[in-house]
Amino acid sequence: MFSVATKPTKYIFVTGGVLSGLGKGITAASIANLLKARGLSVNLQKCDPYLNVDAGLLNPREHGECFVTKDGAETDLDLGHYERFIDEELTQISSLMSGRVLRQVIEDERNGKYEGRSVQIIPQVTSKIQDFIEEAGKGFDVHIVEIGGTVGDYESLSFIEAIREFSMRVGRENCCYVHLVYLPYLGASKETKTKPAQNSVREIRGLGIQPDILMARSEAMPPPSVKTKLSQFCGVGEEAIALLPNARSIYDVPLTLEDEGIADVIAGKLDLQTTKPDLSDWREMVKRATTKYDKKVTIGIVAKYMDNADTYMCVFEALKAAAWWNDVSIDIEWVDATKVDDAVDLSAYDGIVVPGGFGTRGVDGKIKAAQTALQTKLPYLGLCYGLHMAVIAAARLHGVTDASTTEVDPDTTNPVIATMAGQEGKESTGGTMRLGDYDCDLTPGSLAAKVYGSEKIIERHRHRYECNADYVEQYESWGIRAVGRNPQTNLVEVIEGVDHPFFLASQFHPEFKGRPVRAHPMFDGFIKAAIARQK
Repeated sequence: MFSVATKPTKYIFVTGGVLSGLGKGITAASIANLLKARGLSVNLQKCDPYLNVDAGLLNPREHGECFVTKDGAETDLDLGHYERFIDEELTQISSLMSGRVLRQVIEDERNGKYEGRSVQIIPQVTSKIQDFIEEAGKGFDVHIVEIGGTVGDYESLSFIEAIREFSMRVGRENCCYVHLVYLPYLGASKETKTKPAQNSVREIRGLGIQPDILMARSEAMPPPSVKTKLSQFCGVGEEAIALLPNARSIYDVPLTLEDEGIADVIAGKLDLQTTKPDLSDWREMVKRATTKYDKKVTIGIVAKYMDNADTYMCVFEALKAAAWWNDVSIDIEWVDATKVDDAVDLSAYDGIVVPGGFGTRGVDGKIKAAQTALQTKLPYLGLCYGLHMAVIAAARLHGVTDASTTEVDPDTTNPVIATMAGQEGKESTGGTMRLGDYDCDLTPGSLAAKVYGSEKIIERHRHRYECNADYVEQYESWGIRAVGRNPQTNLVEVIEGVDHPFFLASQFHPEFKGRPVRAHPMFDGFIKAAIARQK
């Protein structure tokens, strides 16, 4: 939502202390949710201290999924939270990593833009960070900036200094600083301890930033006296302190902050003119998300990155949303792709998902899972790599036993999946994939068209390999058909099973456009098929 700015953009900076993983992204997204519900136009931005230029080459086991924006930026997973909480599509300007800043500063120096001056963290790097932040906030009533990492990290210092200086650039009255801390509980003394939070606030104050708002995370609800103590030792008014115990659902957090009155405190601090908040749709969604339904579906995720659920965050959230909007509970179980063989029974699942991925590990198991789904009419949802596995599975079931992808076997004699034209020899480099939004035309009367309720769709991509056009005419004999194509390139975007209740796979990543307030069509259709299998 955009509005004509008659007043300067207001900026909210979210930092974290004590320890990592507290939920700064959820906190920033929740604040944005509440301000948007008050009629304001809101943008969000993640400033990440990693020296990477973008998140495209980060290990998903360690960092979670790589979220792709509509314009093809490879970003941190927090941007997925941002989009789900404000129901808006963000762009590359909402993701800023240190590597991108430093690269720009060095390029400016090489091009003589500093006119012979020495180049330093202050002011050149911190000023460049501020430039990126200010540019991202243009045209919005409020721009919310999350600073990655934890206060005290060496690599975060330039960002902390940049946002401190930023208040001098735009005026302190246009900046609000939110600090997220942790309150541990000691079972032996039955006490909630505030000292780590006090120390964290002392540290960020030592760097020149006095928090306006304090968010205190904890495992359980602490006693009300905690607010008084935090206020006394941290210099933050009790009305500006929110207690955030573990929630039933991450989507509960905006409602908790609303009950704490934090959005009104922020609006008052920044002199924002707001309307009465409308959270009716959000409350209905949270009610559904936290309901235990009589019916339940069990879904298997056939994958290799099993160390961290964040690796498939968008997939999980899209599945859960589709379940509760179909009035069923959902159990999502890992299926180790490296262990799927003839002895593994997938019939216990109401449906299986093969999500995106790269590399050779677990490929045989994923192919076997797709073959089982084709042979037993088990609902199957393939996402990007899951489409590749489905095509290979179908080909091998129908006599093309050496069918493969050149990603796994560069010398295969039947490369049913191959490198995109013009990208040969660049398979190990970044920035060579088809990224972001692309058009797709769906075949009239196909399952895909029925699921979407449309024959023209736009979805986001992140891949380098494609269905080899030389084999597409054989699909029907393999028991599958190409039912979605890009109108500009004629590349295959969607396949589905012939005479199958639900065997659907896409070259794109529909999970990136999943929203908690409504089920994504592909996931909705998949869950409906899983429910129907039980009848």
